[in-house]
Amino acid sequence: MLFAHDTECSLIAAAALVNTAGRDGELLPDVAALDAFFVRHAYSGRHEHTDDELRAVRELRPRLRRIWYAEPPEIVALVNGLLLEHRALPQLIEHDDEPYHLHAVPRDAPLATRIAVEAAMAMADLVRTGELRRLRICEYPDCDNVVVDLSRNRSRRFCEAGCGNRAAVTAYRARRAAGRS
Repeated sequence: MLFAHDTECSLIAAAALVNTAGRDGELLPDVAALDAFFVRHAYSGRHEHTDDELRAVRELRPRLRRIWYAEPPEIVALVNGLLLEHRALPQLIEHDDEPYHLHAVPRDAPLATRIAVEAAMAMADLVRTGELRRLRICEYPDCDNVVVDLSRNRSRRFCEAGCGNRAAVTAYRARRAAGRS
């Protein structure tokens, strides 16, 4: 593990949230999809299961996506802005059989607030450790999904949407075609 468990979970969830709006269309089309996202990324605390909550979470995506494209000074401003806007106050918390980790807003804060603050705190860890280069855009042509590279050697190039497999198939077919020539 490169970072604290909660940092890695927050980074992965932030990237997954950003990637719910992309070339494949809307991947958070309804409250049921948000419910599945909530469970998949092991969020705890308040979850209203409403269209207003869904709308608030969707509205967070462009702000988080901007982090993947920004230079460090702008990333710092974005992170600080999210933390200030949501009045983040980091505290060590232990719950649901999880070891101590940081929460910066109460568990009964709106889901979009908790997602924003957890993502901002995880990004702050990347800034503090000089690891912003772990935030990437998928290298597959025509894919604009974001990637968090948590590999030891910083070698991850593709997103979770199968782009790595598509790239491997394309390379295999090109080698095969070259061999027949």
